[in-house]
Amino acid sequence: MDSRSIWVRVPGTSANCGPGFDSIGLACTVYNDLQLRLTTEPGCQITIKGAGAQNIPVDERNIVWRAVQYLLKQAHMEKKYPGAVIHMENQVPLSRGLGSSATAIVAGLKAANILLDNRFSRRELLQFATDIEGHPDNVAPAIYGGFTVSTVTRGEVECFTFIPKLRLKLVVAVPDFPLSTRKAREVLPEKVSLKDAINNIGRAGMLVAALCKGNEKFLKNVFEDALHQPYRAPLIPGMYDVFAAARKAGALGASLSGAGPCLIAYTLQRHHVEEAVGKAMQECFLRHGVKSDIMILDLDTRGAHILNDK
Repeated sequence: MDSRSIWVRVPGTSANCGPGFDSIGLACTVYNDLQLRLTTEPGCQITIKGAGAQNIPVDERNIVWRAVQYLLKQAHMEKKYPGAVIHMENQVPLSRGLGSSATAIVAGLKAANILLDNRFSRRELLQFATDIEGHPDNVAPAIYGGFTVSTVTRGEVECFTFIPKLRLKLVVAVPDFPLSTRKAREVLPEKVSLKDAINNIGRAGMLVAALCKGNEKFLKNVFEDALHQPYRAPLIPGMYDVFAAARKAGALGASLSGAGPCLIAYTLQRHHVEEAVGKAMQECFLRHGVKSDIMILDLDTRGAHILNDK
């Protein structure tokens, strides 16, 4: 048995950020930790603590183990290491729109890569993660941290990552019900109008420009979306009312986090309104019969990394 093991920490993520459907994402300060040991005996032992522990498979279907196997195959090391011992300690809520599956994929790839002496670059890990996940908007910020803008050209992923010049606080309302990405995808239309496409192109460009320049006045209207939120709103009772409540309490804006059902409000750190925004979102959800937890988070700027203090 190979006795060397590694701990890695991977941030949760929020994709779309309003108008940046399937292309813009951010990493936030809620984390999943993974311990991995590769073994020369076949078979995988998996233990899980924390968020989703009762619902995550501990057999061949486990997404961390599938990511580990994917990387080993890319390195032609799957015969040398046919097994693993995996321990997951999760804080990222499952099926809520904070990138739990992307976090698991990136954790498996990152940990296995470290145990193979970093055979692959971060860019290669991004490509692998996108191939597994199907799109880069969550896996990119999980790997790099900060905000990310991603494109896929003939299957090849490119990612631009940046830290905004504004100090943001992220207020996340986590409803007490899950929503599968598959179900949230099913309600989207095959085609959208030219007007709606223009709406999103302009706002997505404005969002990135305003964050890069640190110009807060241009952030007031950028989080509005016409490509996915209107179609997903019926799946999340009171969504637009919660957005309005967040803005009224002092948020710059709010949007659906990924495919939902989490809603995320963006506030400026120096305004100190995050507690009031969280309370307003929670109370508004309650009026629509939805219980929710509030998480007040910062932007994670490191992305996936080795943990030395476990």
